[in-house]
Order: sequence, then C-alpha cells, then structure tokens
Amino acid sequence: MKIRGDRKCKDCETRWSYYDTASVACPQCGSLRSVGVDERKEHTASPVTLDLTEVRTRVDDAPLRELAADAAERCRAFTRQYGFIDAGELRPLDDTYLAAVELAHAASELRQAMRTSDDEEYYLLTLLRGADQGERPGPSDVPDSMRSARGLAYASAVEDYRRDLRTYLDDDPDDLAGDLLGRLSEHRKRVAALEGDVSLAASESLIGAAQAVGHYLAEGDEGALAQAQHQLDNLNADL
Repeated sequence: MKIRGDRKCKDCETRWSYYDTASVACPQCGSLRSVGVDERKEHTASPVTLDLTEVRTRVDDAPLRELAADAAERCRAFTRQYGFIDAGELRPLDDTYLAAVELAHAASELRQAMRTSDDEEYYLLTLLRGADQGERPGPSDVPDSMRSARGLAYASAVEDYRRDLRTYLDDDPDDLAGDLLGRLSEHRKRVAALEGDVSLAASESLIGAAQAVGHYLAEGDEGALAQAQHQLDNLNADL
C-alpha cells in the first residue's frame, strides 16, 4: 500500500511519521485530522518487535506445551504485523523473522504430539531462548522428526517475502529478478505440497535463494543474482 508517511496534524500542527507509529492519530493531541506532507511510498512494514522474555521466565515452572502455545501465539502476532517494505525501502528476510515462523510451526507440531523426545524439547527450548534475538538452530541441530516443521516454516516465510518482493517490483520492474521469483515460487509450492518433508539442505537453499534475490533488489548487487541462481539449481537437484 502506498501512503504519505510524513503527517501534519491539522489541529495542533504537530508533525510525525506514520512509518514510526503506524497510527494516523496525532501523538501530541490525539486528533485524527492530519495531512500527508510527502510523496506516497510503498509501505508494508510496521514498528512491531518480537519479545519472548515473559515466556522464558516461566521455563522452570510451566509445562512445555503451555510455553509452546504462548510462544507460538506471540510469534504469529509478530509475523502477521511484520512487513518487508519500509517507506519504499526493502528489508531483508532476516533471522528473527525466520526464527519466529519456525518457532510457531515447531510449537504447533510438538503440541499435537503424544509424547516428545529430549532432542525435540531441546530444539524447542533453543528456539525459545534465541528467536527474538535472531538466533535459530543450525541444520545439524534440528531433530529429524522436526525436519518437516522447518520445511513448512521456511516455505511460509519465503511466500511472505516473495509477496512483498513482487509488490516492490511493481514500481521498479526487473526481468531477471522476476524470473527468479517465478522459479522460487514453484519450488516453494513443491515444499508446501510435500508438507515440508524435504531435506534440511533444501530448506536452507529455499531461504538462501529468497534472501539473495532480496539483497540484489535492495543493494543492486549482481553477485547476489548468481547466488540466487545457484541456490535454485541446488533445489532442482534436491526436490
């Protein structure tokens, strides 16, 4: 959505940035009467942060399934409000977003299981400990039983990012990037159709390709195009 983010209150003349507050109400007097004073820019982001501190304080006292449910709810609220275009500038698909999506999927998976192994519980607690700091387990630390959860999580994250990349391209078309996004979409659909049951290497290649395309569009780094093509070629071999 294109908006005029720099606002001026008609009642008290206070100026503020909608990009910072995500609110049309004047921060000084509360009036809803304002006017935009800049050019319209594409904007899907919001000033939302992920904070799992309160959930972590209960690790020693609450059942893991309860913690998982609370963490998943916070992560879903975060990802629902998040966006990758900030006042016309493209954000990366970063590790905090990926960890949040993965934690939500992993928590849902474990909540439905009849019993959980020590490895699965450790994996979930590792995500809980570091997701809001952008820390997520490496592929070697993901139990095989949680491989599908990671695959589905990453497919979901890639679709969210790809959607905003397409929006970004509406104002600045790029045929090469568009072709890569088409290939990325097909691979993402295949992972989703397989319910995430792909190798951890394939999941990493899916994310790597999306991040590389985003980096190319944001920074104009043509080397990132080659990296995206390499990652997509890896997916051709793995899927």
